[in-house]
Amino acid sequence: MKLGAFSISLAVKDIYKSKEFYENLGFKYKGGNIEQNWIVLKNENAVIGLFQGMFTENIITFNPGWDGNAQNVEEFDDVRIIQNHLKSLGIHLTTEADETTSGPAHITLVDPDGNQILIDQHR
Repeated sequence: MKLGAFSISLAVKDIYKSKEFYENLGFKYKGGNIEQNWIVLKNENAVIGLFQGMFTENIITFNPGWDGNAQNVEEFDDVRIIQNHLKSLGIHLTTEADETTSGPAHITLVDPDGNQILIDQHR
């Protein structure tokens, strides 16, 4: 199963302080809009998203169809294929993609330790 690009989405209290902190660790601005309270930072292959006021917990994020630079990859597993595979294994999804559609969609699930996982396809 190809899950795509990996990142961690952090629920932050003060996006400006968090941005400065991670920049001090060597992360560079990659995308997003700080005025809308979300940005993406990158340090080599490590990608983090900073999100203020959008969700309450940190989220492990995968993006089918993208590489680590948010560039399209030729072959990828559509989020609906991933959804069907996970369901066939008996994994409970907290949000499901509409299987009658194509293109952008997402699913969510929770690992055994309560960590939120987002599989978010943008294409």
